[in-house]
Amino acid sequence: MLRFSKLITSVFLIGLLLSSCSAPALDDYSDVQFELINQNGETVIFPDDFAGSPLVMGFIYTHCPDICSFITANVGKVYEEISGGENVQFALVTFDPERDTPEVLKTYAQAFDMDREPFQFLTASPEVIDAFMSRVSVRTQESYSRDLEDGERMYFISHSDKILLIDKNSRLIFDYGGSMTPVNIIIEDLEKL
Repeated sequence: MLRFSKLITSVFLIGLLLSSCSAPALDDYSDVQFELINQNGETVIFPDDFAGSPLVMGFIYTHCPDICSFITANVGKVYEEISGGENVQFALVTFDPERDTPEVLKTYAQAFDMDREPFQFLTASPEVIDAFMSRVSVRTQESYSRDLEDGERMYFISHSDKILLIDKNSRLIFDYGGSMTPVNIIIEDLEKL
């Protein structure tokens, strides 16, 4: 009986200790500002223009031969399947600003039926995109390139596969595998916010 009592006391103390600790957000973006451009050519300031409601943000490039389309589709599915989706914002940011102009992003968004509110497809100058990707811990590296007969250069980019969930106060809440995380997990986390 004494051992059982000690066990109950230990469990209670551990529970009390854990409940008094709050886990901090992985990152807080309220201390930065990035001037981006959406698929309509409009300036968007991250994170200021997204403050006040949760943000689901993915990272893509339009010439991607594989996982970027899955990331884009998953962001779209979250919107389609969440109740109260009008209170959530959605953004996909390119890490290939050389090719992904607002016009190219608009065509890409249209292919996914996402060239509409609440979706924004974002780009910027290469310097801003590099700084932004560094801040959100998206890693990229050119993996293959070659010069084509018409003088164009064709290349592919190896990159992080992620979708972020950022709360209304510009704090990173979750960092998901963008192409592989089941959409229902992202929705459950969103509904907790």
